[in-house]
Amino acid sequence: MRAGERATNRCDILYSMKIHHYTAIFQKELEGGYTVIIPALKGCVTYGETIEEAAEAAKEAIESYLGSLAKDNESAPIDVSFVSTIDVIQNTSHSLSYA
Repeated sequence: MRAGERATNRCDILYSMKIHHYTAIFQKELEGGYTVIIPALKGCVTYGETIEEAAEAAKEAIESYLGSLAKDNESAPIDVSFVSTIDVIQNTSHSLSYA
């Protein structure tokens, strides 16, 4: 090691890393496989044949997206605050009136 250089150890690397948490929406496709959307990362969409492949593809897509932001000195966006489902009752009657 040269003068002025600091040894890099595993603790230094882990300390400099930040863990990001992002919501991933998995959508089963009719023709098979899963599309994954990361709502907090605009345009971050990927696909996998299985849930496991889709999850791995999503992880790689997020890492790539964040790497691109870092290259441009942009900060990583925060995730959406929550995800929920909404239940809707569908009226099957054909005599619906619309306002």
